[in-house]
Amino acid sequence: MSDTRSDYLAQLGVDVYVRRGLQAAGTVSSATAPTFAAATDGAELAARNTQATERSAPGGDVAGMDWQALRASVAGCTLCGLHTTRTQTVFGVGNPNADWLVIGEAPGAEEDARGEPFVGRAGGLLNSMLAAIGLKREQVFIANILKCRPPGNRDPKPEEAMLCRPYLERQIALISPKVILAVGRIAAQNLLATEVPIGRLRGRVHNFGIARTPLVVTYHPAYLLRSPGEKRKSWQDLKLAVDTVTRGSVA
Repeated sequence: MSDTRSDYLAQLGVDVYVRRGLQAAGTVSSATAPTFAAATDGAELAARNTQATERSAPGGDVAGMDWQALRASVAGCTLCGLHTTRTQTVFGVGNPNADWLVIGEAPGAEEDARGEPFVGRAGGLLNSMLAAIGLKREQVFIANILKCRPPGNRDPKPEEAMLCRPYLERQIALISPKVILAVGRIAAQNLLATEVPIGRLRGRVHNFGIARTPLVVTYHPAYLLRSPGEKRKSWQDLKLAVDTVTRGSVA
């Protein structure tokens, strides 16, 4: 194991890392195969967001947009009040053909200033988490539930998340990832339309939307910085996500 990889694992509180001869993102093994949770009802979820999807976003019908049109629509969005307080929108970054889609909560102050999700200390830890499973930041796509920063970094309001949802769903459709990594309670509960605590959502593979994209829940890097004792649990989540991609697991 390289010193660099050892450093990444040390940041996650992991002492031993053993390769099993798997390739790419499948370099981590898990003793247990993924156990799939009950699938999110795609029809119900689609119906719940129909009103938001059909609203007149800048640029037209979100569901039919390509990347360029979608980015322009997000940049000019005024559907909720957050457009009056943002510095700029935070569309997302990374590989538009990625196998991995990482979804967080909402931009913070630094993200709002730079226009990029997961920067600063939390972004650095996320980069280390990805590196520990053999992925570079540029190989995944990183986005948020909201494209604009809520004032004071408060939690997203339900109506804000609903109005922003079509943008995220279009990103998911364009990327067609092999796995979604939901980072933090807000992201997980919004994506899965549940109020179940994050501790009960992690440790299994959920399915998102009509495509039933595998979705794994883990803790937010900002939380891990405050609670380093939970890093080992996040390592287990990452291994589960890797196994899901490697096995091509779809319930």
